[in-house]
Amino acid sequence: MANTVRAAIYARISRDVTGEGLGVERQIVDCRKIAADRGWTITEEYVDNDISAYAGKRRPSYERMLQDIEAGRLDAVVVYNTDRLTRRPIELEQFTAICEAAGLRQLVAVTGDIDLGNDDGMFMARVLAAVAAKESGRKSERLRRKARESAEAGRPNGGVRPFGYEKDQMTVVESEAAVIRELADRFLAGEATASLTRWLAENEIPTAGGAGWQSSTVSQMLKSPRIAGLRSHNGIVVGDAMWPAIISPEQHRQIVAMYGRKTPNGKRSPRRYLLSGLLRCGKCGNKLFSSARRDTRRYVCMSGPDHGGCGKLTIVAAPVEEWIAEAVLMRIDSPAMNDALKGRAAADERTGALLAELQADQSQMAELSHLWATKAISSAEWKAAREPIEARVFAAERQLSQITGDHALDGIVGHGEELRSSWEALPLTRQAAIVGAVMDFGTIAGAEGRSTNVVDPNRISVTWRL
Repeated sequence: MANTVRAAIYARISRDVTGEGLGVERQIVDCRKIAADRGWTITEEYVDNDISAYAGKRRPSYERMLQDIEAGRLDAVVVYNTDRLTRRPIELEQFTAICEAAGLRQLVAVTGDIDLGNDDGMFMARVLAAVAAKESGRKSERLRRKARESAEAGRPNGGVRPFGYEKDQMTVVESEAAVIRELADRFLAGEATASLTRWLAENEIPTAGGAGWQSSTVSQMLKSPRIAGLRSHNGIVVGDAMWPAIISPEQHRQIVAMYGRKTPNGKRSPRRYLLSGLLRCGKCGNKLFSSARRDTRRYVCMSGPDHGGCGKLTIVAAPVEEWIAEAVLMRIDSPAMNDALKGRAAADERTGALLAELQADQSQMAELSHLWATKAISSAEWKAAREPIEARVFAAERQLSQITGDHALDGIVGHGEELRSSWEALPLTRQAAIVGAVMDFGTIAGAEGRSTNVVDPNRISVTWRL
């Protein structure tokens, strides 16, 4: 028993396409034969399946084997080939240092023995590791080039089935496509992502994987170039896809631009005020802010350095919201609305051009960040190239915010009566989008009496946007 050699078998495969671990099993069979031929006792078999030894990812079984070597529980290691052990020269040096400190000198491979206890053995191990590292680098570059070529040709990139398409990622699932189109239309009409997510849950519409939707997955899907028939690579649209589009590229650009203009601020509280940001104080002209007192919603002119108002006007929210909502519904059916929308086509054409410019600049920013992340350019070069692009993005977003081609009114102009009957059932974000598309702002004059619970229509003046 004193001469018994305690051996470990280490096996690894970096890509297990079938998930059956057949490559690992073949390695283990050959390693067992070598150990048996030498009369060694296999104490444990350490297996890392579908994990690369080049990319620097953690290999739990490999790390556990090193711990056992350090603890003196092993006398030899058997591998199919040294590149199964490691493809990184620096990792080989770490491995041999641990083996030397523990007194382990036997590293046996099916393709040949390596004695870690002499210079010739170490020289051979280093050469093999260097060759393996170079081949891994070539392989990674080939895979990257192949992925880029596949993207530019518009082919699918594999992976899980996307919502809206069959497993082949080419054939449209019409029932799911109808859901995507409705989500896109409602988002462009001003409805919040959280509201759309609730609608999906209420109608028990699952994701492609059968799970429930979250706001993040809804926004990710709506922003995806895929549903517009566009192929992206590393976050940049590189051309048209081979599969059919569910929404138009124009809608895709509008959705991306709308998400881009939203300022992330963590999780926002659900909207409770229809006219937030749309009311002005008739005394000082400052914006009115929403504020609840004793569970009563109000719009208030706030004083102080953070708000800058006179602090002398307050009005209960509900009656003024009802009055302005009715005025907006009447406006939607008025001849003035039709006249205002005559210039819509020209505004939409300009919107499309701006969105195309904005997407091109955002794609260039993403590509620039990738170049910096891969150290292809320096920080100074990145900053110098970024500044003019950021200036163009800011200018485009500013112009977009001033264009009145608002999709919140699609399909409802001239149908005020129908909209009135369903108004209360609409999400508050949708109501606010419609009001904001029609009204630029409303001004609330001071009340002659002390009561703010009753709205005198003479106190309200509206500046129409359309």
